[in-house]
Amino acid sequence: MTDDVRSRMIEFLPRLRRFAYTLTRNADQADDLVQDTCERALARIDLWKPGTRLDSWMYQIARNLWVDRGRAAKVRGEPADLDTVMNIADSDGRTIAENRLMVLAVLDCMEQLSDDQQVLLALICVEGMTYPEAAEILCIPVGTVMSRLARARQAIGTAMLEKPRTKRGATGEAPNGRRS
Repeated sequence: MTDDVRSRMIEFLPRLRRFAYTLTRNADQADDLVQDTCERALARIDLWKPGTRLDSWMYQIARNLWVDRGRAAKVRGEPADLDTVMNIADSDGRTIAENRLMVLAVLDCMEQLSDDQQVLLALICVEGMTYPEAAEILCIPVGTVMSRLARARQAIGTAMLEKPRTKRGATGEAPNGRRS
């Protein structure tokens, strides 16, 4: 393997880790997924075609490993462990709590989506890829990317609207009778 390929892999690691974290929602699991992806890529570097996008190839490896792990976890019955929400810097404790709850709610809604939709959200909304780039990575038409992404966004929006919320009375009292 050339030094150029190694350098490109190393440069790609932060993006791969972000992608892995988006899929796993757990820092330790994301690190494991990145490590396994790199290990598999290095072991099978002869399968990568020079002249094609190395990052696309590695995203595919990570996605396949993640899907395989999800299937295996369902068979074993292991619960999906959601890592604590990332720190959101803000001086207002209420804002921090609300932001964390919102992130948890969105992540919870994402878990209800199909694997394909979760991967698309990770590539486009988190990694900032274009539709054609995501289509190339997943080996699907751009139209399929657009329709899956639209359905995923709609499902999250609908699920967020249906989530129960704490309602306050006109007196400013919370349901437990305490004043806010």
